[in-house]
Amino acid sequence: MSPGVLLSLLFMTGLVAGLVDAIAGGGGLITIPVLLGIGLPPQIALGTNKLQASFGSGSAMLTFVRSGTVILHDCFEGIACTALGAGLGTYMVQRLDPGVLRHIIPWLLFTIVLYTLLTPRLGRADIHPRMSKTWFYLLAGIVLGFYDGFFGPGTGSFWVMALMLGLGFNMISATGYTKVMNLTSNITSLGVFIIGGSVLWREGLIMGAGQFIGAHLGSHLVVSRGSRFIRPVFITMVLLITIKLIWQNYH
Repeated sequence: MSPGVLLSLLFMTGLVAGLVDAIAGGGGLITIPVLLGIGLPPQIALGTNKLQASFGSGSAMLTFVRSGTVILHDCFEGIACTALGAGLGTYMVQRLDPGVLRHIIPWLLFTIVLYTLLTPRLGRADIHPRMSKTWFYLLAGIVLGFYDGFFGPGTGSFWVMALMLGLGFNMISATGYTKVMNLTSNITSLGVFIIGGSVLWREGLIMGAGQFIGAHLGSHLVVSRGSRFIRPVFITMVLLITIKLIWQNYH
């Protein structure tokens, strides 16, 4: 494959992944197989993926902030806790085998799909929070930040569900605030990967340009179309991630 064709493929991969990820999460389901498919070692693929994903989550976050969906000063505690968790997770993944998580996570994701299907009104409107903001972000930020740094698939889905159940957010707000946390864990993990020399800059930046455009388009669709649009895409992406992880575990 010529360099021009390869870079075009990476750009389009980033664009499609950014569009999907901004709506329902699961962009890594698209980008990581492509990075591995062009011959990158797993560690380099993960590091480069964090670089390009940072552009997508950053672009989506900006759109949600500008639309008023996200108020940044309301989630500083979440940003701090997520950064701490992501740093620890990325440090640990370079030293431990995340094999145990590979077997547990698909069934947790399947539970999310089942719960979403059985509660059709979930996320249509804000409800009363079940936890205080401080305790929620302390728990969810560290746990989900660690998970994103250590393993990653389905992080956005876990965040959306956690924000709806813990803080009572509607699905649009939960999707917006998820992008803030995704950006936090992406940048934190990226920093650790850079220190370890596990990032390809040219490939990551080309994909990042596609991610930025795709995420901008996807987040505008979320804001304009609402929860009725997000819900089926969300369920579909979580199911695809679940099936992919189960397939990898047993083949």
